Amino acid sequence: MSLRHRLFAAMYDTLSASLERRELAPRRARLLSALDGTVVDVGAGTGANLRHFRHADRVILVEPDPYMRARLRARLWESPVPVEVSDADAEHLPLPDGAADTVVFTLVLCSVPDQRLALMEARRVLKPGGTLAMLEHVRGQGRAARWQDRLDGLWGRCVAPGCHINRNTVASIGEAGFDFTEVSRLEAPAVALATPIIAGTAVKRSER
Repeated sequence: MSLRHRLFAAMYDTLSASLERRELAPRRARLLSALDGTVVDVGAGTGANLRHFRHADRVILVEPDPYMRARLRARLWESPVPVEVSDADAEHLPLPDGAADTVVFTLVLCSVPDQRLALMEARRVLKPGGTLAMLEHVRGQGRAARWQDRLDGLWGRCVAPGCHINRNTVASIGEAGFDFTEVSRLEAPAVALATPIIAGTAVKRSER
């Protein structure tokens, strides 16, 4: 991991504090508080989701970045439910087929190396009819999308390591075998080009 990753992990909570307080935390609460059974939180980062898991039997926190993971471990006490930490990545989840009730992605599908593989891996570990819960910034439309295309590389190098601002995540979720059951959209000009943000759920489509 590079110095950029270490610095980003150290600064992440401070940089996101205002947006987290005003917009993201209430959406995390609505998205996560009712989840039960076995939950997999992919790209758990520094632990922003921890206090919002209220009814899960077990939460597996997947975080491959060692700097993020160190900060995550320091906050495990915030979780009101049993949690365990894994250093696996989104493309190789540490569960057998059909073992999870819900897979959670919050502000991580922008930065996984292979978004399609990460979504297919989520589908693999979910039970039939299992739920995908997401809070993600996605590709905009029109002029905004064109600017995202132009500045995507610069953003990932200089603002948020590995982050892509022009991924069509909504389409990718459908292509990976999920049907949306609920989705809301938030325009967040405070985060410049990393907007809009979607929050919602999708269900694992049955195989025919």
